[in-house]
Amino acid sequence: MKNYQLKKLNKSFRSILSIILFLIVSVACKQQNQPARIETLFDDDWKFQLGDVQGAEMPSFNDSGWRSLDLPHDWSIEDLSNQEPGKVVGPFSKESIGTTATGYTVGGTAWYRKSFSLDKDERFSQVIINFDGVYMNSEVWVNGKLAGKHPYGYTAFHFDITEFLNPAGTPNVIDVKVKNEGKNSRWYSGSGIYRHVWLIQKQPIRIAHNGLFVNTESISENEADIAVFATVENSINNNADVKLHIRIVDANGKVAAISETPVKSIQSGTENMIQRINVPQAKLWSTANPNLYTAEVEVIANGKVTDQTITTFGIRTIHFDAKKGFTLNGKPLLLKGGNLHHDNGFLGSATIDRAEERRVELMKANGFNAIRASHNPPSKQFLDACDRLGILVMDEAFDQWVRPKNPQDYHLYFRDWWKKDLKSMIYRDRNHPSVIFWSIGNELNERADSLGYAIRKELVAEAHKLDSTRPVTEGVCEFWDHWGREWSTAAPVFDDLDVAGYNYLQKQFEADHAEYPDRIIVSTESHAADAYAYWRGVEKNPYVIGDFVWTGMDHLGETGCGNSKISEEPGPRVGLQPWPWFSNYCGDIDLCGNKKPQSYYRDVVWDNCKIEMMVHTPIPEGMVETFSYWGWPDEYTSWNWAGHEGKLMDVRVFAKSPMVRLELNGKVIGEQTIDTSKGITANFKVPYEPGVLKAIALNEGKEIASKELRTTGAPAKIKLIADRSTIEASRNDLSYISVEVTDDEGHVIPDAAVPVTLTVSGVGEIAGSGNANPTDMKSFNSPVCKTFRGKALAILRPLNNKKSGTITLLAEADGLESGEVIIQVQ
Repeated sequence: MKNYQLKKLNKSFRSILSIILFLIVSVACKQQNQPARIETLFDDDWKFQLGDVQGAEMPSFNDSGWRSLDLPHDWSIEDLSNQEPGKVVGPFSKESIGTTATGYTVGGTAWYRKSFSLDKDERFSQVIINFDGVYMNSEVWVNGKLAGKHPYGYTAFHFDITEFLNPAGTPNVIDVKVKNEGKNSRWYSGSGIYRHVWLIQKQPIRIAHNGLFVNTESISENEADIAVFATVENSINNNADVKLHIRIVDANGKVAAISETPVKSIQSGTENMIQRINVPQAKLWSTANPNLYTAEVEVIANGKVTDQTITTFGIRTIHFDAKKGFTLNGKPLLLKGGNLHHDNGFLGSATIDRAEERRVELMKANGFNAIRASHNPPSKQFLDACDRLGILVMDEAFDQWVRPKNPQDYHLYFRDWWKKDLKSMIYRDRNHPSVIFWSIGNELNERADSLGYAIRKELVAEAHKLDSTRPVTEGVCEFWDHWGREWSTAAPVFDDLDVAGYNYLQKQFEADHAEYPDRIIVSTESHAADAYAYWRGVEKNPYVIGDFVWTGMDHLGETGCGNSKISEEPGPRVGLQPWPWFSNYCGDIDLCGNKKPQSYYRDVVWDNCKIEMMVHTPIPEGMVETFSYWGWPDEYTSWNWAGHEGKLMDVRVFAKSPMVRLELNGKVIGEQTIDTSKGITANFKVPYEPGVLKAIALNEGKEIASKELRTTGAPAKIKLIADRSTIEASRNDLSYISVEVTDDEGHVIPDAAVPVTLTVSGVGEIAGSGNANPTDMKSFNSPVCKTFRGKALAILRPLNNKKSGTITLLAEADGLESGEVIIQVQ
């Protein structure tokens, strides 16, 4: 006991001494009143020109005719100039080379250009330009000299542009050429500098770009031990005596721990430094309580502060085991996952911070606790939101290796670039507590042959070298691309993977476990219609750690993947549909952020609610419905079926209770038992009459839950509902306005298709608008927006003048009472 007390006393003394030393250094730095590094968001005041321009990289080039804009920017979401009904509508063209894959949008070549100058400060010897994402094949020129190229459209990249800069105070010109040419994507990619850009100025002795990593080594009831890894660069010719001062700060600004490394003599080049720190009363990061910390790190070289940087992290442990499943902080957790592509609907792929955050909010609000970033690394802002909101992430690197899925896709660059791109993803994202997997690919043609085995082995080894704290997985499907090959021959695919990713392979769970009992499985893709079967497999089998549906939300491109069709004979359950389809329409959540039928079904599957009910649109006599594997029957939450009085309507009730009862206007229509070993759906046929349709979940004859659908009144007014009524005077903030057609009592009219005229005034603009109809092709920035099933969406964005004030949105429609909403901007 005495030794333990002495150890605690020594630890306390060292902590107090570290605090004193840190304060001395901090005060000295503040007295200098100079930042140790400068990081500038480089999004404002760019010039843009669509089309290839000869000589645009030269500083003397006349760009007076170019358009002025701010980043992030996606030109593929903008209206095309040659509008022609039925052929060119808004951003869509029937001649699009990407066709169904990219949602009939158009790429091309374009130039971005920006002038800037730097203040004289002899302390800074390095200037870095960092791009979080440019789609694709970018060239960066500084003052007429090529700084570098980057082909991949989804990984962050940076160039040291110090040698290309003019003397301080003299203007510089940076030009970026972007080429999104040919068929290169299986989904909507967008085009341009669609993520943020930063200009970073550093001193000669500094932490390398993305060179800081914080890892949780152990947790206990009262404390945690973390390790801070820093790669320090010394660009001078002499040795330097270097130490790090590290301050760990919680989300409330309270200092949780302070530490410093021993002094280390560092030669010219790079050196890794490690400091292990005890954090008392550590607040753990979890999906329920996503507590965050920041590590504030100062580099002290020869007694002077030469660099300062901050990274956000979470204290948490993860473990994967075929017997216990996935555990977060030692507690089992089943992954309720959804696949998401990177676009923001009517905003295209532009990474506006609030848009990224809202997608994560919607997933969380609808029961998801995990997202697979398919099939490319997401933005930093998306991962920041996952950290703050408590969503786990599978961070995926590639959709192809060396064999193409499209003629001009990443396979052209894989051999030369995969190591750089994998490192870019892992080093940028490794401090995000939300990230729990690295995925190295999806449905690769070469996945199960000698070429694929060799590539996978290299990828996994490299990922482990870059970060040994997370497992590596890959989305693997059956051999639809190698007809006749048996699934059993895929076994070697999983030899090098830490977690086996199964795409649409629920029926293989138990058989494969019997053959390979130590294999950890995650369902990386599944069909929404099979959600109950997949989830039973997860709940029943600890070696199946979760399920990721395709998809969590609708996205642009992969048009009509979730279609349903009416025909005389059952048709093939095919996915992609031609013009005028432009979105995939297989998400649980639609483009406006509203729940679709499969989301209500999933609520019952995941026990988020006890009962839900859907009514199918009338099917003409003699016709049948066929929906794709990724689709859903054409049903929704409506009891508005004027013109069908007395006709039988198909009603489905989802519940896990032993029995459900259906009532219409207080009269019992029928009762059905639910056998949860077979499913959770009860089917009824109900003769339509206006009123109240009520489904009741029963247990031992007692009502435990109910769901009602009411026939609404006639359309009477427009209601506007803002997701937030106060936003920041920043181009990175947004207010999402739900545009709803209601009756006199405020009930949404579920079958209303009403053109609504939108007018905005004040210190903002409409950044995008539209509805969730996957075939209603139109401009996403039109002043007239038609509702779909009673709803549409308008997105308000502050102007780039940093002014506070108000944004007023007025919505008008013929014969309806107008709606208005006022957003405070501050």
